[in-house]
Amino acid sequence: MPELQQLFYRHCKYILYLLSIYVLGWGFTEYKSVFLGLILGTSVSLFNHWYLARKTNRLGEAVTSGKRVYGIGTLARMAIVILAVYIAGKFPQYFHLVSVIIGVMTVYAVVIIDFFYQKTMKPRNK
Repeated sequence: MPELQQLFYRHCKYILYLLSIYVLGWGFTEYKSVFLGLILGTSVSLFNHWYLARKTNRLGEAVTSGKRVYGIGTLARMAIVILAVYIAGKFPQYFHLVSVIIGVMTVYAVVIIDFFYQKTMKPRNK
């Protein structure tokens, strides 16, 4: 599973760069609720990505050792997203709801962009 760890660390690096840009936007622009919503959604997205990577590692270890596999925590990840949307709905003066939803989808966009970059732009070692 070292490839999965490399992917996860690379995605984390990109997400942390985005979060730093969002923090700068929150600090230096007048769109504080939009950037705070992006920060909340992207943080939840990063946590879900970490949780999925951890569960995938455990799933791989369980399969190789012949143990029983219980799942990858889909319900828990959905509950965390629902909690973030609930927080945005409860405090609309601080969090922009659409920005939270866009932030939640940030990891998926990063994964897709990274996939296409790795497959098309990077030279292949033969």
